[in-house]
Amino acid sequence: MAGRSIRVRLDGSASSKDLGALKAWLERERPLEELVRDGRLRIVEQPRSDGPPGHMGVGMEILLILIGAGADAVSKELVEQTRRAVKAWLENRRRVESGDPPEPHVDPVRRDEG
Repeated sequence: MAGRSIRVRLDGSASSKDLGALKAWLERERPLEELVRDGRLRIVEQPRSDGPPGHMGVGMEILLILIGAGADAVSKELVEQTRRAVKAWLENRRRVESGDPPEPHVDPVRRDEG
């Protein structure tokens, strides 16, 4: 598939509820929501690609997949927008949930990764 991808992982105390809540947050976050609506971005949950046997924590990750000819041009900006959105979600989670928050990781996916 043409395009660039960004991987979002939650470690530490993350639960599957956290992952679902973060995905829903990203889908509503501007300008990500606009890209999804225009068919230029897909946001999906998938099994973690680094999940060795016995891995602790959530076994899923969120993948943001840019689609189309302009994907390379906007991917750096999209990484920063995604990081800001994840930070905002984490701040919101701290206000409404008790306990230790998960540790988020937002990284571009190299072309040779899946």
